[in-house]
Amino acid sequence: MSDIHRKPIGERIDWLFELAHRHGKTFRGPEAWLARERYLSEHPTAIAVLKCMDGRINIPVATNTPPGILMPFRNLGGIFDLGWPYLGEVLAHHVLRMTGSGRRVLFLITYHFSKGNPLRGCAGFNFETAAAITHTREIRRQVEHIFGSGHNTVYPLVCGFETDDEALLIHGSDDTVLDLSGFSASDATTLEPRLAALLPDMSARMRADLLPLLHGNLEHIAQVREQARLHERMIDIEHREWMICLGRGFDFLHTPNVALIIGPYSPDLADPLRKAASIIENNMKTGRIPDDGFLLLTSVPYDEIGVDRARAELKSHFLSRFAADVLKNEFAALAGKMFKHNAVLDWSSRYLELIDDSRERVSR
Repeated sequence: MSDIHRKPIGERIDWLFELAHRHGKTFRGPEAWLARERYLSEHPTAIAVLKCMDGRINIPVATNTPPGILMPFRNLGGIFDLGWPYLGEVLAHHVLRMTGSGRRVLFLITYHFSKGNPLRGCAGFNFETAAAITHTREIRRQVEHIFGSGHNTVYPLVCGFETDDEALLIHGSDDTVLDLSGFSASDATTLEPRLAALLPDMSARMRADLLPLLHGNLEHIAQVREQARLHERMIDIEHREWMICLGRGFDFLHTPNVALIIGPYSPDLADPLRKAASIIENNMKTGRIPDDGFLLLTSVPYDEIGVDRARAELKSHFLSRFAADVLKNEFAALAGKMFKHNAVLDWSSRYLELIDDSRERVSR
């Protein structure tokens, strides 16, 4: 993976779509389908993750959770407001669909930071972790306002993510924190009683479905630390993103430091686009990535062929034009190095289909 950041932009783009192809092919395979079905039958709680666009924040990988189990929502800094019309509709639709099939819903509301260097923390909050935590608590209050504070069906859980060890921190209702970086794999058997004490208002069923993520994170932390002992990881935990993804359906990017992913939720999409462009520009200036180009990729999922897919096509094209205009107007030099691709995603099969395969560089 460390080599891909140094490849010419054309090779990086080819690598990306090959990755998407392999992910979709694996996702559609019988083994993967059966694994998901078995997992969901054993752990029926629907889990959604509200997280930052930072490519290092990859909760499925950090928890060893099979692809397709966790529902991602991404935005700059993990900044969300459930009053945003589109975001509120998407979340409400997700909750109603899950509860309609008899499932509870757990929202992991995340912030992130680096214990080794504050400047490797969250740029969306100007690297101020306290501000990020305050915001996650506000999101939790908003979820409770919409879905109730009894937590019998919908539970909003504040979680930290420390990017050096890729460790989860679980915040209790009394602000006690369970920091998994302080435990080893041998401590796994102690997590169940600790979780019960930390989250007494969470149903036993939901705690049982959260527990595999914590066990997986302990295993992942051990792997990260072993890699750190074998070679220097500093370059892997810094920003090295070379693409901006706008829309939804980027689950195939289970790779850190490749993409900045912006969900189409905020009424002001220009702000996260500016922040993402600044990161890409700085990555080029500091030599962390080549300065021969970057990719703007838009993706919109659809559930059904026909009208739903046609609408997805129009939305993908719109998002691409909107983002390109913002970048050309405010980052003229960087926009001259931009490559654009538009796609739609069949959500049921995770098949990513390009609807504009032009490799022509966008003019300034």
